[in-house]
Amino acid sequence: MVDPFGRRITYVRLSVTDRCDLRCRYCMAEDMVFLPKPEVLTLEEMLSLSDAFIARGVDRIRLTGGEPLVRKNILWLIRALGARVRDGRLREITLTTNGTQLPHMAHDLAAAGVRRINVSLDTRDRETFAEVTRRDRLDRVLAGVAAAKDAGITVKINMVALKGLNDHEIPDMLAWCADEGHDLTLIETMPMGSIDDAREDRYLPLSGVLPMLEERFSLIPSLHRTGGPARYWDVNGGASRLGLITPLTNNFCAGCNRVRVTCTGRIYMCLGQGDHVDLRAALRSEDWRGQLDALLDKAIGAKPEGHDFAVSSGRMTGTVDRHMSVTGG
Repeated sequence: MVDPFGRRITYVRLSVTDRCDLRCRYCMAEDMVFLPKPEVLTLEEMLSLSDAFIARGVDRIRLTGGEPLVRKNILWLIRALGARVRDGRLREITLTTNGTQLPHMAHDLAAAGVRRINVSLDTRDRETFAEVTRRDRLDRVLAGVAAAKDAGITVKINMVALKGLNDHEIPDMLAWCADEGHDLTLIETMPMGSIDDAREDRYLPLSGVLPMLEERFSLIPSLHRTGGPARYWDVNGGASRLGLITPLTNNFCAGCNRVRVTCTGRIYMCLGQGDHVDLRAALRSEDWRGQLDALLDKAIGAKPEGHDFAVSSGRMTGTVDRHMSVTGG
């Protein structure tokens, strides 16, 4: 699949649920209303959709949410996709998780074929964690990270940088990651969905973070690339990598190789745009393969050049109405 700007689409982020057991302030409102079950694709439909993408050249699938590991019977889908990795149809199956389910699931994930995961962890301070997530579950998340490492899964920590809340923790988080052998990716908050707080109050431009970190760490620009939005630096001679995702201070769209599919079957060609194609009816039709092929052609042909996220006169612009948890993190 090649979009109108010559970018080959080889990576799909598939949301398996909009539900989550945390309520991170930059991602969700406290009183979220979740989707009724009939609107959500079955796991079998998600596997059929995954196979359609694989047949068209996708070689990486990341499961997201919400929190993917709270989806009932999710290991069935992960094992099925892991089988496609083993027989060579798929290069990699990964997932992004908040870590709360990892203490009892990490070894099953490794056995199913998961070799890498991203864990969303914005702080290692218990009070700040409860403030950000509205839940007191830091100990469980840290136990989950340890369980994943013990299971042989490579862990990357994703940390949303929040001014006045966790920005002072960034050096210590990087030091902890380097000691534990984890990579760390810092992410600028994005204007997605209505939340209780003004996003601008917590927005931290990452352009100012790198010089601060260079006072404490040896950071060498890395040639490592994933096809994703992050730019990387090797930390202290390669103990770990630091990634920066900067949708507002440094647009990352030129090399975009991905699309996102919601748990209801909507494919979004860009995280920061509202245009989408609904695949659910096609998946539930008798001629689902033919209809799905036509809709995927339509979707890839409509992929935009980039998002419109920006900061102007101290205000975020290019806002999209849906929450990050709807699209898939």
